[in-house]
Amino acid sequence: MRRDEIEQLKELHMKLKDVIEAKLKEFDQIWLNADEERLFEELVFCLLTPQSRARSCWAAVERLSSMGKLLCPAQDGIRNELTGVRFSNQKAEYICRARELFTLDGRLSVRAHIDPENTFQTREWLVKNVKGMGYKEASHFLRNIGLGRDLAILDRHILKSLVRFGVIPDIPKSLSRSRYLKIEASMSDFARSISIPMPHLDMVLWYMGAGEVFK
Repeated sequence: MRRDEIEQLKELHMKLKDVIEAKLKEFDQIWLNADEERLFEELVFCLLTPQSRARSCWAAVERLSSMGKLLCPAQDGIRNELTGVRFSNQKAEYICRARELFTLDGRLSVRAHIDPENTFQTREWLVKNVKGMGYKEASHFLRNIGLGRDLAILDRHILKSLVRFGVIPDIPKSLSRSRYLKIEASMSDFARSISIPMPHLDMVLWYMGAGEVFK
């Protein structure tokens, strides 16, 4: 890895720093102030994102929410609004199952399953119990609700950049739990070595692949 590439990465971080900090503060407010349905929207968004564009997934969440369908038991009604989202049948099922899981005494209750003081343990619970949610999706969800800033969201953009900067030798064909945690630790070490906070590095690397800071 050449020194000039690291310097370019740092320069890009400085360029994006204010935007990134504003976005992270926005996420923080979700955990502090949002109602249960708003938290569920973020969970649904992260269930939709595998192999689909983030913008399309969030647009689908906004449609479902505005139409009152996120809390509707009809799977077909959900699937029909997943325009631009791949594997819509499967993901509609995931949403319905998640809604059932997070409903207690007839009311949506996401916070009851989240320990803000132990996001690593919470992530393990999410991966184990939420169908369709792996380590990437669980990390993404926790980050988007203002938690889990030490967690890595290892999507294709991030992995490609980690290869570019020599953090990992290649993009793995699959990510087992042990492999995910090992790459996450390597990314954390890399972030410290270049003095860029972990959640900032995630967004900078995602920007390099997607061309924007989004969610």
